[in-house]
Amino acid sequence: MPSNLNLDYYYGNEADQYSFYRIPKTLLTDPRYKSVSIEAKVLYGLLLDRMSLSVKNNWMDIEKRIYIYFTLENVMCMMDCGHNKAVRLFAELDGTGLIERVKQGQGRPTRIYVKNFILPPLPDPAPEPEKPQPPEDGQTSSFGKSAPTQEVLDSQTGKSAFPETGSLDFPKGATNKTEKNKTELNDTDLSILPPTPAPSARARPKGRMRMDEMDRYRELIQENIDYDLLLTEHPYDEETLEGYVELMVEVCCSRRDFIRIAGEEMPTGVVKSRFLKLNHEHIAYVLDSLSQNTTLVKNIKAYTLAALYNAPTTISQYYASLVSHDLAQDAAGI
Repeated sequence: MPSNLNLDYYYGNEADQYSFYRIPKTLLTDPRYKSVSIEAKVLYGLLLDRMSLSVKNNWMDIEKRIYIYFTLENVMCMMDCGHNKAVRLFAELDGTGLIERVKQGQGRPTRIYVKNFILPPLPDPAPEPEKPQPPEDGQTSSFGKSAPTQEVLDSQTGKSAFPETGSLDFPKGATNKTEKNKTELNDTDLSILPPTPAPSARARPKGRMRMDEMDRYRELIQENIDYDLLLTEHPYDEETLEGYVELMVEVCCSRRDFIRIAGEEMPTGVVKSRFLKLNHEHIAYVLDSLSQNTTLVKNIKAYTLAALYNAPTTISQYYASLVSHDLAQDAAGI
């Protein structure tokens, strides 16, 4: 066990000065990712973070898909593991579908495509079949059991045409061949029609699928930014917070190849990845920054998009500047 390093505490806004690797909550909460090991999920978080380097280097294929380079040596160093374990973790992510590795030939590093971890919602559980109701006395269901017995008289003798026992089990030749056997299923009987498939099993219209996708992203973003906590801390900014969430949902569900950020065309996948990494502190920082802005903003949507996109890269400098300003004022006795 390592010895105690006697580390200091965080004070004030110091915790906001550092960068952190983030693991999507979905990997820990969705039962479909339960079989993925914790170490593989940590590696997926490292690969997600590496995508920012790909953006700077413009590493995209002809289909505008972002790829990264992350070698076995990188895994061994950052995960503090051996060669065999690094190979196993890569294979686990590849087999699960969270990444896709494309070899480029001898002497060239393997391209790694980090796949989108968001899955479609789980199908609704199948409804339990209804239990058949017990027949009332003298009656049965439409599946061919005995119905109330009515006496049938022979036209010549005037006696009952049924055996004295009252049984309906006639010999095969004694039945009227033109009469339909009452034990056969009637196609018009509603009680024996195939059950209506559950809504999730039917093909959904594109509009409904689009709404489902937006709902999934909205839920994920609200979870990432601790939406309820933000509403508690900023009760007067509820409408603004809802606008931030809807703006990020719109980008995440966009079918466009590029999104304009601060006058520059950025790949939609990169902007989506950045938005899905925003947390509670980033949104609070954007709220504070925009509330202090006194200049006239003509295109508030573009301005907010840029603020949200740049939040992870500017938050540390912003709070460091505030701390320096406060220290300078204290030193001057103001």
